[in-house]
Amino acid sequence: MKTAQDIRTGNVVIIDGNPLVVQRAEYNKSGRNTAVVKFKFKNLLSGAPSEAVYKADEKLETVILEYKDCQYSYFADPMYVFMDSDYNQYEIEADNMGDALNYLEDGMEAQVVFYDGTPISVNLPNVIVREIIYTEPGVRGDTSGKVTKPAQVGNNFTILVPLFCNIGDKIEIDTRTNEYRSRV
Repeated sequence: MKTAQDIRTGNVVIIDGNPLVVQRAEYNKSGRNTAVVKFKFKNLLSGAPSEAVYKADEKLETVILEYKDCQYSYFADPMYVFMDSDYNQYEIEADNMGDALNYLEDGMEAQVVFYDGTPISVNLPNVIVREIIYTEPGVRGDTSGKVTKPAQVGNNFTILVPLFCNIGDKIEIDTRTNEYRSRV
């Protein structure tokens, strides 16, 4: 059990029997009233967002999730299958994959997140290298500031890249923000 003011972004708490991951926690102390913490949650099982306000000294039950390094194996219609080093297979629903679907490739290393022995989601590496499949040629002209253009990097996924990037270039992508980092 932790007090509400000790809970940070990324922690998982149990509220009304549901595991919720904290997406935002804002501490607020007004003049006359007691200090409160405003939370933005996401349900780990259903993905539903919610918000709540708790007194700063209120106690909440926290959960520690398990993580296991695995490799992506294949897609079996509603499920994505991952395999660990002991050849155990774990199935994760497409709804729980989130943005990971944009980057998934056969044999790709990932971390499977377990809650209560059940695989619930996947954590990808923070940086992934991909090749640009298609992009328009860069046009000279108004280049004052940060000028970008769309580029397709696989699985019909498009991100914004600088004008100097061309078809066939390999780029680093930050999987947390879905943004271009650098050219490799």
